[in-house]
Amino acid sequence: MKKILLLAGILALAMSTQAFAEETATAKTMPVKQPSQCAKPCNKMHRPPMAPNKVNFEKRLKLTDEQKVQAKDIHKKGFDEIKPIMDKLKLKHEEIEAVKRSKLAPEAQAEKIVELRKECKELKHQAREIQMKNMKEFESILTDKQKKELKKIKEEGRKNFEKNHKKNIGKIPPRDGFRPKPPVEEK
Repeated sequence: MKKILLLAGILALAMSTQAFAEETATAKTMPVKQPSQCAKPCNKMHRPPMAPNKVNFEKRLKLTDEQKVQAKDIHKKGFDEIKPIMDKLKLKHEEIEAVKRSKLAPEAQAEKIVELRKECKELKHQAREIQMKNMKEFESILTDKQKKELKKIKEEGRKNFEKNHKKNIGKIPPRDGFRPKPPVEEK
């Protein structure tokens, strides 16, 4: 009996090694696409096209040199205010990922993640308030004509955003994986 088991074990080992060798040989002969050959960049998140650069923005608004200096000061002050909030937000996102990888019970994980997401939402709200305050401060240095042009720029930005993001609506499944069926029309 022991000889039969030993023989079966050796036979199984020999067959698995041969199967593995065939897989390796097949994998070596198959062409592999290099990242430079890919249609889209690999391992990078897709980002929407950048907004018009600062030079075009300044030209379009026809900012004076004094206004450019004031705008730069407003931007720097706003950046200094928002940076600590963004750092906290980044830490919260890292905490969420750590909780997801932890060995906590699923219910405990869910509770902790919900709590952290609430904190993230509050931090995003604070950041948005600072952005709005800075925008109002920037608008206060503009003339009426420049404010009208800024309004046009914002409208164009909204239209571009809607155009570029409209195609993705409905393609992202809900987080829990449940997607309701569309309603059936009754005749």
